[in-house]
Amino acid sequence: MEEILYRREDYLKKIRGFYHDTMIKVITGIRRCGKSYLLKTIIQELKDSGISEKDIIYIELDSKKYKNIKTPEDLEKAIDNLVTNNNFKYLFIDEVQNVKGFENIINAYREEGNYSIFLTGSNSYLLSGELITKLTGRYIEVEMLPLNFYEYVDMKKCIGKQIDSNIYHEFEEYIRNGGFPGSVKYDNYEDKLLYTKNVISQIFEKDIKNYKKIQDIALFEVIEKFVVNNFGSIISISSIYKYLTEEEKKSIDRRTIKKYIEILENAKIIYPCDLFDMKSKKVLEGEKKYYLSDLSIYFALNTDNRINYGPVLENVLFSYLKSMNYNLSVGKIGNLECDFIARRGIDEYFYIQVTKNIDDKKTEEREYKPFYNIKEMYPRYLFVADLILQKNIDGINNVNIIDFIYNKEDLK
Repeated sequence: MEEILYRREDYLKKIRGFYHDTMIKVITGIRRCGKSYLLKTIIQELKDSGISEKDIIYIELDSKKYKNIKTPEDLEKAIDNLVTNNNFKYLFIDEVQNVKGFENIINAYREEGNYSIFLTGSNSYLLSGELITKLTGRYIEVEMLPLNFYEYVDMKKCIGKQIDSNIYHEFEEYIRNGGFPGSVKYDNYEDKLLYTKNVISQIFEKDIKNYKKIQDIALFEVIEKFVVNNFGSIISISSIYKYLTEEEKKSIDRRTIKKYIEILENAKIIYPCDLFDMKSKKVLEGEKKYYLSDLSIYFALNTDNRINYGPVLENVLFSYLKSMNYNLSVGKIGNLECDFIARRGIDEYFYIQVTKNIDDKKTEEREYKPFYNIKEMYPRYLFVADLILQKNIDGINNVNIIDFIYNKEDLK
């Protein structure tokens, strides 16, 4: 049976203009977010455009066929064995970070000028050190996230899964099930949860242990759970230190906490969101918010499956806007907080608040208050999960977050 390839068009269009370019295409993202399938989709598009299969080289380093490739020399031999003529080649290497010291070989093929090279990796170490030094200005990075809500529903349709006629019910399922493409194939929640737990285990075994030596695994897991459980909240090294020393009775150095947080970021489990002081126009040091690359990570690490809509809706919107190339920060206006400042390009600048509903006066006033204290007249959005009665109040766009993402809308 032929494998169904779900097309992640938002990512394909970021890379399509570079298909025939010798600039290296680097696709990063959390393990199992769909990078391998993106490569396969690109290969299919190349074949459909008339590129010969002989001129396409695909090496999947996690597969049984290539799992013994461990050195640059092994990788070079494998590539050369697949070159059958002098035609321009399209070289795809999946999970290239499995080969320690791959950078020199990849750069050598790039310098030949006869290869369009596509690489994938599950962590930030792929774009650190020697590769960046050698490839200054000669690579593009496409960072993938798990499926957003629109893609989740669209993929279910693509593979023949039943869709709830009430899209709001489907959204609640998406929150708990998450957006790892592999989990969409399963029908019951327990199987999906087990799949996510397996992904987290793989991330630890393949993307964390192999690249950073963690002296105290139990302590690392405590810090991981603390950050995951507090996604969408302002936290700092100091607040984590206080929790560990006072609540967990752990003896720990602040530098170790910082290192473990960086490991979680590099493994793409969490994404930092800086606090931006709107008066001084500076990023505030020390405190950040962290959002999950996929919400199923929270439910996989916790027995409580109740939905806390505040941080959950923020996380959903954060991931969606990030996939659309927005840079996001949290706005601080004195004691007030604007959930997101979204920036893209030169003139695209937006202020955003997110809440489940504004069906009482107190909540409405709380959510609107930051907007009234911002002097700059950029567009303002209030995203809610409930029915919108008035779409525009005092120039503020009231938007249903579920419809917004499901309809693939953009800020304007």
